[in-house]
Amino acid sequence: MFHLFLHAAVPLLVALLFFRKRWKHALLIMLATMLVDVDHLLANPIYDPERCSIGFHPLHKSGFILLYFALCFFPKTRLVGLGLSIHMALDWLDCG
Repeated sequence: MFHLFLHAAVPLLVALLFFRKRWKHALLIMLATMLVDVDHLLANPIYDPERCSIGFHPLHKSGFILLYFALCFFPKTRLVGLGLSIHMALDWLDCG
């Protein structure tokens, strides 16, 4: 449950700290990137608390993660890239 809380709290913190004038817009974009978890529907079981998402689910593989990070460097895709990169970093924390 704490993991899900972090997926909302960290983007909120980033939005408030770095996108003050448009924090609501930034937060909505970053929260929308949680749709990347649609790839969990391909797994059986869909949710396994013992499974590391990174490297297992198709949209959580290293090639995509590099793309997500690269999106951070372009103004038009920065918020999407930040949201996806934050999401992957938080998922990685569960892999320890």
